[in-house]
Amino acid sequence: STHSLWNSKKPFMIKLSNLSLRQGATTLLDQASATIFPNHKVGLVGANGCGKSSLFSALRGELSPDSGEIEYPTAWVTSHMAQQITDLAQTAIDFVLDGDQALREAERQVDMAQQGSGGSESAQAHTIAAAHEALATAGGYDAHARAARLLSGLGFEATQFNQPIATFSGGWRIRLSLAKALMAPADLLLLDEPTNHLDLETVAWLESWLKHYPGTLIVISHDRDFLDSVVDSIIHFDQRGLTTYTGTYSQFEQQRMVRLNQQQASFVKQQKSIAHMQRFIDRFRAKASKAKAAQSRLKALDRLERIAPAHIDSPFSFQFYEPPKCANPLVHLNQVALGYENTVVLSQLSASITPGDRIGLLGLNGAGKSTLIKAMADTLSPLSGQLQRARGLTIGYFAQHQLEQLDSQASAVQHLAAQDERLGIVSSDQALRDFLGGFGFGGDQADASVNQFSGGEKARLVLALLVRQKPNLLLLDEPSNHLDLEMRHALTVALQSFEGAVMVVSHDRHLLNNSVDQFWLIHDGTLSMFDGDLDDYRALIKKRVKDIEPSQGGTPSKKNERHIRANLREQLKPLQNKLKKLSQKVETLTAEVKALDEALADPTRYQDPHSGEETALMMKKRLGQKNLLEATEVEWLEVAEQIEALEESANNL
Repeated sequence: STHSLWNSKKPFMIKLSNLSLRQGATTLLDQASATIFPNHKVGLVGANGCGKSSLFSALRGELSPDSGEIEYPTAWVTSHMAQQITDLAQTAIDFVLDGDQALREAERQVDMAQQGSGGSESAQAHTIAAAHEALATAGGYDAHARAARLLSGLGFEATQFNQPIATFSGGWRIRLSLAKALMAPADLLLLDEPTNHLDLETVAWLESWLKHYPGTLIVISHDRDFLDSVVDSIIHFDQRGLTTYTGTYSQFEQQRMVRLNQQQASFVKQQKSIAHMQRFIDRFRAKASKAKAAQSRLKALDRLERIAPAHIDSPFSFQFYEPPKCANPLVHLNQVALGYENTVVLSQLSASITPGDRIGLLGLNGAGKSTLIKAMADTLSPLSGQLQRARGLTIGYFAQHQLEQLDSQASAVQHLAAQDERLGIVSSDQALRDFLGGFGFGGDQADASVNQFSGGEKARLVLALLVRQKPNLLLLDEPSNHLDLEMRHALTVALQSFEGAVMVVSHDRHLLNNSVDQFWLIHDGTLSMFDGDLDDYRALIKKRVKDIEPSQGGTPSKKNERHIRANLREQLKPLQNKLKKLSQKVETLTAEVKALDEALADPTRYQDPHSGEETALMMKKRLGQKNLLEATEVEWLEVAEQIEALEESANNL
């Protein structure tokens, strides 16, 4: 177990009481209260700048509240992701091992004991033996293996483990900070945007790891699918207060919708939003020529219609302009090779983008997704082959480097006015401000210089400039990295109604699921059409097929196939029986843990001064049942994977 050092002797909860936090002249929280129970996994959500990271700083003791209290279990060990790494000469694996401070202290004690002098020989031997026993208790003898598993899970190759941190890019250093945070046997894990800079494959690994993490998790994330997979409650920053919702992010949206619908003004606005989306549904149904694509789009729109009411008070609302007419295909690749200088990244690329295509690019980090996007956007020339663009093509290209290319001294209004002038668009100052208002730049913020902007604000400005270009082909490379959930929702809605072509690279599965209807896969230096959805892709990357070798090589005979299938059935039957028993055990344990949670969450329990001993026993029992549940779930997954591999082997015969 990654957390074999888990300490079950800990106080009960984190309690925020009448908490007020300020940042400069801005009040982030005003008399806010919330309770976080042990072993719960909580998602912090709210608009950029609302105070989520400041609350993390307060929980770590780095920021003092202006008023109110944070009741914090002092015995807890806390771990969090560092945003900066200072020692660039340190190797990757040593940096990760530093995350386990108890381990490092035990190692120091061993070194001191072995270098000790004075005292009898037997006393020295006793000191050395005690130090080694402490090192074993701290998990010292499997620590490197634990660190290596974390690095591998986060996408590092074994050859990179002993490389200096200085050799890694910024995105990979963030992964190292995440690995270091996960290495600690912590009671409380604080993660701030952990999925940024991760690809879909690594996000899936992280979700699995966090599901089995036995401590209390508080995570800030703008990835709704990640939150749905990992958390069991949501704390929402709303109007300088904190509101707690039980369940996943999707369940939070539904619960919030109910609350907002109780307000008549909100209800009216909601109906306008739904009617607006229904017009797009009707228009698409009338125009759709491909049945599969039509159904995919309609399902996505239907889902968006259901969740839209939870976002009716969003400050963001914009639409793409109707794209200008253009020849077909928009872009055509014929035996294209792409790369940098003499290094070929992709080769033998032959494909076309046609008007109305909605394409998601899949593939590991470094596979070449951004390289293809750059070539499409005409910022990278092919090494060979033909890449043709249609006359009248207008490309809207979004990439992370564009955030740094903004004029730091200019305001949002000045950026937009300068681009309009280049495009030959005549606009009044008020028209520019009205347009920027849909992207959250209202009042004084529209006149503030970019050097005062956060990463999310810069990303919104780049998107506003892109929309203003009236493109007929959108090329979006990780457009949601710095965007909060409200802006991601607004972007998804806008993409739904965009009638031009779209190509998207993103680790945000919700954005992909709701804005594209076909996928291209980049793998092993080439491009292929992926016949499936994101669930199919996730199954593909998890699949571990056991190859069956025929006794004489070549293709097995029909007789051998029957024999192999019979053997597979014999192996499957006991595994399937075991899986059934494990499923029943999981259901039983889940119900027991839920019942204990409900009992422990009853506030009247803590009003009785004589209930302390009983409560402690219940907490101890809950921890035991929770650990047993997690071990059973791990065993269930292992058996399920064995069954999947055997069934896959049979299908491949």
